[in-house]
Amino acid sequence: MNLPHRFAVAIAQTIIILAPSQFAIGQPPQQVAAIAKEINLGLEFGDKQREILSLNEAISFDPNNANDYLARGFDRYKQGDLQGAIADFNEAIRLNPNFKEAYGNRGNARAALGDKQGAIGDYDRVISLDPNDALAYYNRGIVRYDMGDFQSAIADSNEAIRLNPNYAEAYGNRGNARLALGDKQGAIADYDRVISLDPNDGIAYYNRASVRNELGDKKSAIEDLQKAASLFQQQGNSDRYKEAQDGIRQLQQ
Repeated sequence: MNLPHRFAVAIAQTIIILAPSQFAIGQPPQQVAAIAKEINLGLEFGDKQREILSLNEAISFDPNNANDYLARGFDRYKQGDLQGAIADFNEAIRLNPNFKEAYGNRGNARAALGDKQGAIGDYDRVISLDPNDALAYYNRGIVRYDMGDFQSAIADSNEAIRLNPNYAEAYGNRGNARLALGDKQGAIADYDRVISLDPNDGIAYYNRASVRNELGDKKSAIEDLQKAASLFQQQGNSDRYKEAQDGIRQLQQ
């Protein structure tokens, strides 16, 4: 039974909340209100393109507002325009060289484009600016896992967990790295911890089932797969539901 990849790189280092304070001092109040209304409408209806157009207008009024470039880059990232997102994050960094959120988001975009070394460089920069940023350690650990550097992935996960002992995703990634190094009991302990923090995490049950099966505990593996299948079905994840059901059939043969 194949083990699915546990967690992907987190979408962003932060969620940007657009507020009137982001607009330029001295900007005509009616124009500020109109732009803010457009952005809020975009957020309300999920119209990211409309939101981007509103941010374009905000940037035209104040081209030196790093927050607006970060917000537009974040939206471009969500739309799949990774190169456009990177361009905006670059501009945010040019305007504010210590803007850790811009480095973090650029790292995510670079990772999505396959530029793993570039992503690690950005996460390094976030950590240099804020050594207590657990998400940066987690993201760097994910990329290092993808590169096959499992020991470093574990080290980054350890640091993320030290900073945030309830960081379920970090336990999940550490479990994957431990498993890749052959530490099956360590992997199970991490998946146990994920489940204790988030009982609705179907992937953690699925991953634990895979390890338990490898250890010869078929009964517990089937129980975990049944729980995973139930959660996937409730969450509308049809692909994972099918994988779990296929795994159950294989083990019951």
